[in-house]
Amino acid sequence: MYTDHVLGRALAALKKYPRFETGLMYVSDHGESLGENNIYWHGLPYSIAPPDQKQVPMVLWMSEVMKRNSRVDYNCLKQAGDRPQSHDNLFHSLAGLLKIETRAYQPELDLFSPCRLAPLPPMVMEARHSNAE
Repeated sequence: MYTDHVLGRALAALKKYPRFETGLMYVSDHGESLGENNIYWHGLPYSIAPPDQKQVPMVLWMSEVMKRNSRVDYNCLKQAGDRPQSHDNLFHSLAGLLKIETRAYQPELDLFSPCRLAPLPPMVMEARHSNAE
């Protein structure tokens, strides 16, 4: 599969920089119904879509530096990988992992939240001003 090839090359490139905090998260754009309940389709409206269309393949790789800095138990994440996930988790998981503060964040949808070893330090944003006019 071409996707496997692309992911393999991306991981190989990231692994060249072990001193940096690098990671890769791949999420399929949609699930697929392949005959379950006589449905051969993808993209049904969310409210009536079967689980096969809502649950999508997801791959996560984190460098050792990222594992340490994210304060996540990677073995816990591996075990959590057996539970169905969906696109509903993507925003909240990335917001939590990248320490993005927003009122929209819901920790119950953050895949990393149950595996967090310690609370994340607050994100400090620095204002950068340009003198260019």
